[in-house]
Amino acid sequence: MGRFLRNDTQKRNVTAVLFTNFNYSAFKKRVEINFDLQNMKIAIVKYNAGNIQSLLFALERLGQKAVWTDDPAELRAADRVIFPGVGEASSAMQYLKKRGLDEVICSLQQPVLGICLGLQLFCRHSAENETDCLGIFETDVLKFSSAKMKVPQIGWNQISNLKTPLFSGIPENSFMYFVHSFFAAKSENTIAETEYGSTFSAALQKENFYSVQFHPEKSGKIGQRILDNFLKIK
Repeated sequence: MGRFLRNDTQKRNVTAVLFTNFNYSAFKKRVEINFDLQNMKIAIVKYNAGNIQSLLFALERLGQKAVWTDDPAELRAADRVIFPGVGEASSAMQYLKKRGLDEVICSLQQPVLGICLGLQLFCRHSAENETDCLGIFETDVLKFSSAKMKVPQIGWNQISNLKTPLFSGIPENSFMYFVHSFFAAKSENTIAETEYGSTFSAALQKENFYSVQFHPEKSGKIGQRILDNFLKIK
């Protein structure tokens, strides 16, 4: 009888300790994040700038599906917008302007992620065919000019000086996959750096607009974590 009462008392004490240490706010936040991700609408901006299959596969690995669209209403209604691209700046800008997407993109209020050419088009001006871009970031896009380097840069390179929740849990000097001939100069919007001949912006951020020069969808588990971080940004 005494042993039973002691054990029962111990059980009550253990239960009390568990509830005392239970962080309800943290639990509630995790549940809310998971619910939001399960019901998230993701739109990928459709324009003449490359293949998006690897990005779609990367999102599927995170349990997400996305719509590929150039419909302004769908872009505005999305919870997250991704602006990828592998291509040439002037023809991409022509496509966006012809459909009024330049104004739509600049007016978006939800988190937006530019990738590769997407980062460059978020800048003020590109040296690629002297193209005026969207002007979200007050910096210019320059061409690699060193005769000692291979252009384009194709392959793995390190990123450092990581800032903002986009890089939450990402170790300094992580390797990411790059493919580009042009780069964004460092500015007050720089949230990650890399070096190839000189130091330049590996990522930029201003308000709800984020962008990366590398390809997170082709950068293994670290790139996957960056995409996941983007989806969780409020």
